[in-house]
Amino acid sequence: MSTNPSSPTLPSSLRVTPREPPLAEITRKLLDYLLSGEVEPGTRIPGERNLAEALGVGRSAVREAIKSLSLLGLLEVRQGDGTYLSRSGSDLLPRVIEWGLLLKVPSIMDLLEARTEIEIVAAGLAATRAGEAEIAVLRERLDAMRRAVKDVDAYVEADIAFHLDVARAGGNEVLANLVTSLRALLRVWVDRVLRHAGENDTSLAMHEPIVEAIAAGDAAAAREAMRAHMERANRRLREALEADAAQPAETGATSP
Repeated sequence: MSTNPSSPTLPSSLRVTPREPPLAEITRKLLDYLLSGEVEPGTRIPGERNLAEALGVGRSAVREAIKSLSLLGLLEVRQGDGTYLSRSGSDLLPRVIEWGLLLKVPSIMDLLEARTEIEIVAAGLAATRAGEAEIAVLRERLDAMRRAVKDVDAYVEADIAFHLDVARAGGNEVLANLVTSLRALLRVWVDRVLRHAGENDTSLAMHEPIVEAIAAGDAAAAREAMRAHMERANRRLREALEADAAQPAETGATSP
């Protein structure tokens, strides 16, 4: 049976009326549209040109919003075949809450605060409990980050995997699940920070002391190294959000 029904008609309510950072406003409008019931899971959504015209913004702005929603798993971009609404079934509605939180700047700040404290605790536990196998995995993650230092997409994946493995090394399943959930919520902003700051080398250097402290079994040093990393990452995210807020939405650029 065909899974390529024609794209649905776009509503006039989709048009952006900027009241917040442009990317967040555009992404929120797309999110509302995709979850309105007008688009069935597995359906190909309208192309960038049509979306840009309906939103009243440029195609590059639409492309960024689509990428953000793809990172969250809501959209699936198939090269040469268009962009599709994910077939996530019963998972879709619970995740609406996550997507809504992600797109609200005050909620992002709350998430950053929670994530910082949780990751600091996780690093301390890892230093106390990690064995040789767990430490070897963390060193492998660092190597993956080094190899990907010039590739933002690959670096983001390696960065996320690193933090999840630190949490797992602590041997506390609840804590590991919390880190997993928070990293999923912040995934798109990890990508945003690295593209805005362009400092993968510096980011890598902040991860190395965490591993060394865990390997040495020094819980205090592990917590301090993680705190320093989190504070820097949070500062970079705030800068990226401020840069978004200061930049007006691109309009009128709907040509190919």
